[in-house]
Amino acid sequence: MKKTMLLCLTWISLLCWVLTGCSTDKETLLPHGEQTMLDIWNGAGSQGTQQQLLEARQQLRCPLAQADFSSSLQEPYTRTAANEIRNLFPRLPNPDLVLYVYPHLSGTEQAPVPGYSTVFPFYQRVQYALPGERQEDL
Repeated sequence: MKKTMLLCLTWISLLCWVLTGCSTDKETLLPHGEQTMLDIWNGAGSQGTQQQLLEARQQLRCPLAQADFSSSLQEPYTRTAANEIRNLFPRLPNPDLVLYVYPHLSGTEQAPVPGYSTVFPFYQRVQYALPGERQEDL
């Protein structure tokens, strides 16, 4: 009896939630103004918005400083022998295993050794991709 009553109450509450959700109107939830998107795109917005837009554009059109032309900023775009070799002969990934050695005592004198980390590559040799084998960035 309790189980049937509980099931009945669950269905009634679910039905109430569905009817409440269907009773709202789209215009009530999402009202829209008199302007269309085309009007806004063509600049029929308020004068304050136009002024803010012009100020933002002026900030973007600031002159470039001499530091912007430094070689360090343009280095990734410069062709060098190392870049060409890396592009022609891409290496296949060789993940590293980082191992932490806990502090311990070593040797016959039981000298303390502090903890340290060391790195082991998974593969013994460096493997290179065949032409067309690997397309994504390494």
